[in-house]
Amino acid sequence: MSWDFSNAALQQNIALAEFGAEKESLRVTPDGFLAQTKHPFTEEYIDRDFCENQVEMITGVHDNVDSLIDELEEIHRTVNAKLREMNELLWPFSNPPIVRSADDIPIALFEGEQRERTEYRRYLAEKYGKAKMLFSGIHLNYSFSAELLQAAFAQSGESDFDSFKDRAYLELIRKLLQYNWLIVYLTAASPIVDSSFARLHGIDRKDRYSYASVRCSEVGYWNDFLPLLDFTTLDSYCGSIRQYVDRGRLRSTTELYYPLRLKPHGKNSLDALRENGVNHIELRCLDVNPLSEVGLFKEDVRFIHLLILYLMSLPDRPLSKSDQRTAIENSKTAALYDDAENEIITDGKRLPLKIAAEDVLFDIKRFTEQNAPVFLPDLEHQLKKISDKRYVETVRERFTDYIYDGLALAEYYLSFRGSD
Repeated sequence: MSWDFSNAALQQNIALAEFGAEKESLRVTPDGFLAQTKHPFTEEYIDRDFCENQVEMITGVHDNVDSLIDELEEIHRTVNAKLREMNELLWPFSNPPIVRSADDIPIALFEGEQRERTEYRRYLAEKYGKAKMLFSGIHLNYSFSAELLQAAFAQSGESDFDSFKDRAYLELIRKLLQYNWLIVYLTAASPIVDSSFARLHGIDRKDRYSYASVRCSEVGYWNDFLPLLDFTTLDSYCGSIRQYVDRGRLRSTTELYYPLRLKPHGKNSLDALRENGVNHIELRCLDVNPLSEVGLFKEDVRFIHLLILYLMSLPDRPLSKSDQRTAIENSKTAALYDDAENEIITDGKRLPLKIAAEDVLFDIKRFTEQNAPVFLPDLEHQLKKISDKRYVETVRERFTDYIYDGLALAEYYLSFRGSD
């Protein structure tokens, strides 16, 4: 169901969407070790993830990127005010600081009715090892605006809006999975790994400097098998995830470590997704970017919005299991540092990452100039990464002493946020 953005109603609403974010960061001591204190926050929007010292900051839903980043800044101010009292810092990278042993990684302690959350984390620690769970990242939630969906629905000539909406999100996830490598390539920002974590996580010494995003790479945040999903219908999508739970490959649907997820409104479950339909798509491949005070740049979020619009303008086609394998391998390849030597498969051809990214961006530029010129500055921001340097190159140049320089940056962000 490719969308024709020359349509006046689509044009009028092309810049509208809804955004939310969940950002993970580790609490650390001033000497670069993982904090061993209890989670100090009572706010509902500041949670823990896997371990007691991993803060998860959760925004509300926003209809523009500026207000999304404004809320992230506000949450950081709240977090940093508490951390100043505790003489702790917020580590500004996706990869952890000094980790002496697995004993440095306390599993998040939930009590009362939430005790099962701790038991689940113990299961994950046993299955995957604690080290894998230390990777921090940003999950970006994206929804089509109601206005854009209604305009596309009117253009389609279909009669059932809810079915149309679910099919639109299924089409989006099929297409976005095949372009996930581009998001990884353009937003990767974690090329440095401390030797202590490398030893604990089993990263080979010779491979330690080969990554642009360790958490998105082959040694990153993945299941111990490759899930192959059925994106044909919402029922088949839910059923294909459920089969891995029923077969014991996954303990629950939350254990599905996949770069994209379809999510319902409210409580996240397959039953809710089936019953209520798709509310948004969750993108799980964004590194915490140390070059931003909140780990995320507005230009990158707006580019993801543009990429989604561009993809919805392309013809739809089925996504085979072979296509899925290629898409995941491309994503892992895009997490490697060398973009001239490492190649992905696109349209049946092998191309170096840099050339493949440039080709896609120029195609998106043609779409943008014709249909969405408001996004041109965000697109130019991405093109400049190819002509000048990507985040990973700047990070390597700036943080030659990973722990010392990382602590200095964390101190700067702590004081900067507190002065607002």
